[in-house]
Amino acid sequence: MLLMSNPSPTMEMGRSNLDSEREFPQDFRCPISMELMKEPVIISTGVTYERKNIEKWFFSYKKKTCPATMQNIENFGVTPNHTLKRLILLWQNSHSPSPSSSSSSSPLPSYKRDEMVSLLKTLGSSPFKVNSLKKLREIIELGDEMKLDFIILGGLDVLLQLIVQILSDCSDFMVFRACEEALGVLQHLPISEGDYGIKVLEVLSKPECMKSMSIILQRGSKDARVYTITILKKLTQADFNWNVVVNEEGIGMFKSMLELASDEISMKASSSALQVLIKILDSSKKSRSRAIEAGAMCTLVELLPDSNRSKCEKILLIIKLLCECADGRVAFIEHRLGIGAVSKILFNVSESASKICVKIFSLICCFHPTEKVLEEMMMYGAVKKLVVLLHMSGPSSIKNKVLDMFKKHGNSWSRYPCFPSELKEYLCIHSRH
Repeated sequence: MLLMSNPSPTMEMGRSNLDSEREFPQDFRCPISMELMKEPVIISTGVTYERKNIEKWFFSYKKKTCPATMQNIENFGVTPNHTLKRLILLWQNSHSPSPSSSSSSSPLPSYKRDEMVSLLKTLGSSPFKVNSLKKLREIIELGDEMKLDFIILGGLDVLLQLIVQILSDCSDFMVFRACEEALGVLQHLPISEGDYGIKVLEVLSKPECMKSMSIILQRGSKDARVYTITILKKLTQADFNWNVVVNEEGIGMFKSMLELASDEISMKASSSALQVLIKILDSSKKSRSRAIEAGAMCTLVELLPDSNRSKCEKILLIIKLLCECADGRVAFIEHRLGIGAVSKILFNVSESASKICVKIFSLICCFHPTEKVLEEMMMYGAVKKLVVLLHMSGPSSIKNKVLDMFKKHGNSWSRYPCFPSELKEYLCIHSRH
């Protein structure tokens, strides 16, 4: 009987591969088979599986649920998770025992990953957190692989600890700076894109995280405020509960966002702030009351005259949302430039802007048709421009709103000499003697 003193190369290779697989992160394994994924695909619930396993689950076993979450599914389509596949291949290459692997693939990702691990450990003990965070940001800016690797290595938990620490040590300058830099890292991470984006969204949904961001938005450096508004803008594309912002932070955060919206130097920050405001105000009427209390109407009306097309449309949309509340309509008509500013925009910016202008005037005329309001609409040229809209060919919701305004208030406007006589006949308005 021949005894083998040493295992064969094949056995060694199999053992090496098995040991290597045991070291892989849990997120690289299919939730069904718990094996490393070769063709990862995302299903409608956002969970990633090995293609053959999930297709067998759906089409061979006739299951109509997500195996991991047990949610009912109607859409059985799958989308290749190219980013995760690249990350798995990157991990395999960086951990391969083959001497040739180092020459056939770039050593940069593996080297950067090791540096990332070291920096994350340093953040737990070193007082020089700001420099470590700046280096981390440089690494994750290299690409999606680095961002996902950062999440897998537990970077989110580290960032959260640094961000919320200002709630207890707000007066400590280094703690405050570390929070600012942590937000600088966080702004580069994906939100709600696959399994990893959902983890980022879960962190941002924590009230303590939002409270810390509110503090930075109000008291942070200019760069830190831009980081924060960038994160909030990303949240507008996700399924985020904005009540966290309204209920917990309210007026203070609105004031900060309005200040950013007024920023003439950073157009990107200004546009992002307006986009976030639109999303928040569209989510609830309570948020509109808070914004009005924060002085939103005054700020927005005064921004209108000097705004470009894109900014103007966003501002008008916010004004329209605020005018859907009684307090907002009062704030609008009490501002000495309100009616005049919106009248000037009508026909002078874009078709979209003009439609929003009509909706604003429709709300004002419906709920606050005071003599002063109707007179200002005539004096600032709004009525004259609205007459033009009546000559639009074919029916439209905007034309109907204009016609309704004239039917309700045509008698008041007809007293002015500039009111078209043919319009009186069209609207069956009788002159008063």
